[in-house]
Amino acid sequence: MAYLIGSIPSGFLAGKWASGIDLREYGSGSTGATNVLRHVGKLPALIVFLIDVGKGLLVVVISKEIFSSETWHVAAGLFALSGHIWPIWLRWQGGKAVATGLGILLGLTWQVGLAAFGIFLLVFSLSKIVSLSSLIASISLPILMVISFQSHFKVPYFIVSIVASTLIVWRHRSNVQRLIKGKEPQIGESN
Repeated sequence: MAYLIGSIPSGFLAGKWASGIDLREYGSGSTGATNVLRHVGKLPALIVFLIDVGKGLLVVVISKEIFSSETWHVAAGLFALSGHIWPIWLRWQGGKAVATGLGILLGLTWQVGLAAFGIFLLVFSLSKIVSLSSLIASISLPILMVISFQSHFKVPYFIVSIVASTLIVWRHRSNVQRLIKGKEPQIGESN
């Protein structure tokens, strides 16, 4: 169930419904909110962002209602993240996992989720580059988990922070190459 919720292709649907385009054929090819912003518009991008965050948050909240084990909560989050990245409906070509990852974090430990989002906003306010902001926020996740749970370390949460961080960095590998070359566009520029 978590995988199917995560695989709801909100960005793809926004592209089809709002502009009649297949978002996977534009820009980065991602179905995430940033590509929606660049090729469809601000309001659809905001809606996609909120839906994608909601997918991650929803599966964790549901798992907390069903299971008492933190391992199951983390597993549900990882299945949702997998669904977002590799949706069955789009031949395994989805988003880059940032918004859904944020939703998962907010469901597991809202303090870490808000801290990671704060890091994203800080880097974005300085750079105006979404991918750089996403990368730095995701790399900070394991550190934030350790700081947050110093007195009561939660191994499943630390593991999900490492897995999510690794997946997000991996999904941004083309962005990393452009960042190194100084060719990654700022928001408002075409990619």
